[in-house]
Amino acid sequence: MADRTPESGGKSGPDDERASRRPGLLMGRLFGIPVYVSPTWFIVAVVITWIFEAPASQVVDRPVSYLVAFTYAVLLYASVFVHELSHSVVARLFGLPVRAITLHILGGVSEIEREPRTPGREFLIAFAGPLLSLLLGAAGLLTTLFVTLPPVATLLIEAVTLANLVVAVFNLLPGLPLDGGRMIRAAIWKLTGQPRMGTIVAGWVGRAVAVLVLMGGALAATYRADDLGFGWVSLIWSALIASFIWVGATQAIRTERLRDRIPLLQARRLARRATLVTAGVPLAEAVRRAHEEGSGAIVIVDHDGRPTGLVSEKAVLATPQNRRPWIEVGDLSRGLEPGLELSADLSGEDLVVAIRRAPASEYLLVEPTGGVYGVLAVSDIDQAFAGV
Repeated sequence: MADRTPESGGKSGPDDERASRRPGLLMGRLFGIPVYVSPTWFIVAVVITWIFEAPASQVVDRPVSYLVAFTYAVLLYASVFVHELSHSVVARLFGLPVRAITLHILGGVSEIEREPRTPGREFLIAFAGPLLSLLLGAAGLLTTLFVTLPPVATLLIEAVTLANLVVAVFNLLPGLPLDGGRMIRAAIWKLTGQPRMGTIVAGWVGRAVAVLVLMGGALAATYRADDLGFGWVSLIWSALIASFIWVGATQAIRTERLRDRIPLLQARRLARRATLVTAGVPLAEAVRRAHEEGSGAIVIVDHDGRPTGLVSEKAVLATPQNRRPWIEVGDLSRGLEPGLELSADLSGEDLVVAIRRAPASEYLLVEPTGGVYGVLAVSDIDQAFAGV
């Protein structure tokens, strides 16, 4: 479980692009936060059902035991969801926007758009998840001790209780991107006054944790090699978790290094010159005009010259030359939704926040007077950070 902080007017590609950005199936909204379930969850649900069916078959007959095992998989991820929701709720209490909660094969992630302003808030947001998991584990433990339940309910509560305790302890490991890593980051930030130092240290500790997790999985696989193949399951699962931690820690370190270059970002300096055309112009003609004018982007305008859409560079490049004379350029455009029109004067953190607020591949840059300055392509921003 981790916290992660930080494209409809077209007729074709843009809508598909927007759909592809969704991290999974939208299950609903809670406190205004969209909740997604990644398709990978169904993979892990099958694995959990297969593994848990054995103990379930000891209290109920087959095939009901498979239903009980699947119920455990659902309850397990419900616990993960509550864990992530606690992060999101505390973040919202501190005024931080939460983009989404996503449940996936390795647990869940809360997408918090901005970082907390103080180490204390960072610590509280990070600690909220493990704390709630511990409370759920304690509640389950008390229930099994003092409440008489049917065998199936007892089995499920005991399993979910253990799972919550494991989730809490695992997330308290001191390395990014785990919650314990964020708590270490907050502590070092508080001691040194440098959030960057906290991130770098917690990131390297996260890498060490990833190595230890992989080694632990290898040892478990060795000792359980004859246990109906569960040794291989332990090895594969630990490798997945280790890779998740390593990639998350590495990304945190890289992001912090990128942050040093954020003040150098200037929308005007990165902008592409734009050719203005109406939606009915053939694509071949629009591309010809862009080449003639030395432009790197095409903007759709109405007959009064007001911009109404952006032409997708990806869609243009994907259109064969022989079809371009017969396709109107408007067919490859997307409307100027809120957030896709940015001030050409944006720079630094303000520019990054504006892009995070409305993820897209291109943005229209306008002058304070309302005139078109150019187009900002995210690929150009990526190139500005290349090699970091």
